[in-house]
Amino acid sequence: MELHVGIYVLVVLTAGAYLPSPLYPGYQEAFGAGDLFMTLTYATFALTSIPALLFLGPASDALGPGTVLRWGIVAAALGSLCFVLADGQGWLIAGRAVQGIALGAATGAAVSLISSGERKFVDGRVKGAAGAAFVGGTAAGPIAAGLLAQYLPAPHTLPFLVHLVLLWIGWNKVAVLRKEERASLRQWRPTRPHVPVLLRPVFRAAALTGFLAWTTAGLFLSVIPTLLDRAGQNDLAVVGGILGTVLLCSLLAQPAVPMLGLRRAQLSGLVALLASLVLLAFSFSGPMFLVPVAAVAAGAGHGLAYGGASAAVENAVTPEQRGAVTGALYTAFYSGAGVPSVAIGLMTLGTSLSTATALVAAAAATAVPVAAAAVRFGLPWYRAVL
Repeated sequence: MELHVGIYVLVVLTAGAYLPSPLYPGYQEAFGAGDLFMTLTYATFALTSIPALLFLGPASDALGPGTVLRWGIVAAALGSLCFVLADGQGWLIAGRAVQGIALGAATGAAVSLISSGERKFVDGRVKGAAGAAFVGGTAAGPIAAGLLAQYLPAPHTLPFLVHLVLLWIGWNKVAVLRKEERASLRQWRPTRPHVPVLLRPVFRAAALTGFLAWTTAGLFLSVIPTLLDRAGQNDLAVVGGILGTVLLCSLLAQPAVPMLGLRRAQLSGLVALLASLVLLAFSFSGPMFLVPVAAVAAGAGHGLAYGGASAAVENAVTPEQRGAVTGALYTAFYSGAGVPSVAIGLMTLGTSLSTATALVAAAAATAVPVAAAAVRFGLPWYRAVL
């Protein structure tokens, strides 16, 4: 029961967080927003997720996962309601901020439920369900929004009304979970990111690799829809499909991580990310078919790099250190999703969106060899985790 509830809620929350991605061009036209505002709107989600993850993430230990999930569902509903009611730019910022808080707060509780359910399957049939649910929900959001917006009425309202219904179902699923025992609850303390000295070589490589993985995925989920729209691709179902392709390919690539080994998986992922970033840098001054090709490469690279980086840290850290180290690691991941978008937005004050995107993609590409060197040469701990 815990497994299915945790997976459902995590998928619905992550899907809702990325519903707006293919709709950004329409919002920008409707509200007369500039490129800087739209990139900041996207980045708001990632940047509010970080403090929410650190401050509210440990709340499930103190209050129980059911209570925290209900908070997260309410916050996510408020975020979707902001988009339903949106008649100006401020609603978009408010909606993204609340969505970031919702996902940051509820992720730890959902993962706790999923892990509890996984332990009942001793044969490992559902190992990695939390990661699959997170990435699967991220893929489902833009695909569903694109299809609903393209083929049904009220394109900027209907996807979020559907999401509110799914959240209501999630609320009812959480409500039937057995009541948590309050006697054993621990004190609620925010997670303070901290990496022990001996873990820092592994952490640095994993954090940089994951940062680049989420930077590449974040470019697709933030600015690529607008660039596609300006290049004449106005079919929202196609745009949502391209965005979803990144995360679907990531989901398909992640099972290869244990087969390749953690170091080889990260190196292979970085090569695919480099290819995607190079294709993106040239795609808007060349043939448009480069964008879906870049999406496939980005997805495969994201799955291998992000999956390998997460597993490397998970295998190297002790249970006592996990909360602080994981908090630091996911701070790097969320920063990768948000900070490059802010940089692109600021650059649009002096250049075009396509040029700014190409420059940021090129800058990220130059960091790939640095990450590869850290993985290849700077990780003596890999002898223990391969």
